[in-house]
Amino acid sequence: GAPNVSTAPAVREQHGHDESMHPCAPPDVVVWPQAVGQVQELAALCHRCRVPMVPFGTGTGLEGGVNAVQGGVCFDLSRMDAIAELSLEDFSVTVEPGVTRKALNKHLRGTGLWFPVGTVSV
Repeated sequence: GAPNVSTAPAVREQHGHDESMHPCAPPDVVVWPQAVGQVQELAALCHRCRVPMVPFGTGTGLEGGVNAVQGGVCFDLSRMDAIAELSLEDFSVTVEPGVTRKALNKHLRGTGLWFPVGTVSV
């Protein structure tokens, strides 16, 4: 619905660039899925219609990866920000894609753990 979809030029422009030197290349539409099922449905629709999909986190990348050079649908994942599971025993945490480093470190406060910049394990 409307609060989860936008074709407004300002929103599209905001999602068409990151911190890189590359010029803005806005998507045709921006969507804010809030659950895995919504992402799956949107991805299936884009695949069927052969429409490019561009994931968007915080827009702080340095590579131009959010630039929609062929248009398409930008999946802004910022509303998928739940921390699902924390295991202190094996130093692992399961998060949704919209969880920021700051939010994770706030959650970890008091455990003796922290998540520094530049450490990603997939």
